[in-house]
Formats: sequence, structure tokens, C-alpha cells
Amino acid sequence: MESRIIPFQISKGFVVVGSFVSEEDDDTYVWIRRFADEDERKLLYAAVYESDIWKKDIDPLVDELLDREATEVFRLTPTPKSVLQ
Repeated sequence: MESRIIPFQISKGFVVVGSFVSEEDDDTYVWIRRFADEDERKLLYAAVYESDIWKKDIDPLVDELLDREATEVFRLTPTPKSVLQ
């Protein structure tokens, strides 16, 4: 994630607010990405996940890095006082 996926996504315009590992569980990894709105998210997703680099070079490696069946994706909205706007 840190050496390949995150830098690639940042190069396409993603904002990665944070990247975390669990102190208790070696299999837990959390990252937070921020989007201005749904239109930006769709645009950036297309730029990354429809790109030849993702399809040919990165996606084949994802199975080595992630347990797709255990992956949980949450779409969150920051509260007005959150510093993560």
C-alpha cells in the first residue's frame, strides 16, 4: 500500500488523509481518502481504476496485499467540527 498503491493514487489526484496499521492485529490496515464531492470521487476512481497501469501492473498485486473477502469499505461524511474536511 505505502510503496505502490498510495503513491499511484496520489499521482492521480487522490488525497490520502491517513494510513494506519493496528497495534493488535497484523492483518488490519485502515486508510482514509478524502473527496470534495461525489463527482470528484467518480472522476478520480475512473482515473485510477480504469487506467492501464492499474489494470496491468497494480491490480494483479492487490490480491497479495488485501484479503478482498475481509475488506470493508465505509463511506463517511465528516461532522462540522471534524478536522478531516
